[in-house]
Amino acid sequence: MTDRAPQPVDRQLPTEESRDLLALVREIAQREIRPRAAEEEDAGRFPREIFTLLSEAGLLGLPYAGEFGGGEQPYEVYLQVLEELAAARLTVGLGVSVHSLSCHGLAGYGSKEQQAAHLPAMLGGGLLGAYCLSEPASGSDAASLTTKAVREGDEWVITGTKAWITHGGVADFYTVLARTGAQGPKGITAFLVPGDAEGLSAAVPEKKMGMKGSPTAQLHFDGVRVPDSRRIGEEGQGFTIALAALDAGRLGIAACAVGVAQAALDEAVTYALDRKQFGHPIADFQGLRFMLADMATKIEAGRALYLAAARLRDAGKPFSRQAAMAKLFCTDAAMAVTTDAVQILGGYGYTADFPVERLMREAKVLQIVEGTNQIQRMVIARHLAGPETR
Repeated sequence: MTDRAPQPVDRQLPTEESRDLLALVREIAQREIRPRAAEEEDAGRFPREIFTLLSEAGLLGLPYAGEFGGGEQPYEVYLQVLEELAAARLTVGLGVSVHSLSCHGLAGYGSKEQQAAHLPAMLGGGLLGAYCLSEPASGSDAASLTTKAVREGDEWVITGTKAWITHGGVADFYTVLARTGAQGPKGITAFLVPGDAEGLSAAVPEKKMGMKGSPTAQLHFDGVRVPDSRRIGEEGQGFTIALAALDAGRLGIAACAVGVAQAALDEAVTYALDRKQFGHPIADFQGLRFMLADMATKIEAGRALYLAAARLRDAGKPFSRQAAMAKLFCTDAAMAVTTDAVQILGGYGYTADFPVERLMREAKVLQIVEGTNQIQRMVIARHLAGPETR
């Protein structure tokens, strides 16, 4: 097979600075991330040194204010960076999205003193974050979480278990949602917990279908003490903080999904041009040409949808409905495109010698994280028809 490098996506970027930024990201992806992706995913190896490199390059704090070390890039640009990283390796692209999600609460709701104390290290100081909302019995029904934080003087004592935590056990800090009041969404508060806090431990990482290089683990909080100065926002404001972060995080997942789909399309096109049957490249056969055309159309539509939502966010306009639509459409598209890529490669597509089988396994998780696609449909419907009356 011919070893063709994927063609760069023809992106519409707002500034010369953003064009240079995407060129840098593509260079890092091609030189440092893509060549080792298959081997390291197969071995289940977490590429911490890549996140250190990205931090040194200023790529872990792109959508945040420059005052505290952020890149001051609009979401329109930040999401396209995620897409490029995810196309090279989803463990990296999704990891950057999760890190950004873990910084969202402090950046948006923390005091100036808190931001000055913590954000520089979080955004550009080599630290890696994780976001702790889900629990073993509280996933989509996030308002029913049971991890408790009890105040004792100037400290909070956190007890409970969080589940499905990306970077669980390897993160340097965790944004943790815990119950400080009555049942329901109004009794939840957010905290910034150091990764080395006494009483905090991680379970053995989950054995997953895909993204084996990205640790996903339960976190156990056994009387973890944090000072009140690490409470983010007001008491009882945690659920509001969580929902705001999830809207932004869903756009991150959408962008990662488009990246995975683009990588699968690139592989399928390369294979179809190189593989010959009946004396012709299989790309000459109309059945495959139509499949490639449909795959490319899904990708372009998904990219347009997530960028439209990003531009609403950048303009300060409501974007929750559009974020849910983007997450829903882009992740469903990624599943369809990667499945078709396996089909185009035939028997080779089903082997680990080609990356499309890994991309298909990775696409599946994107339909689940940051709210399943069934939850996204509920969010969209509520915007259209109001809450359910039953």
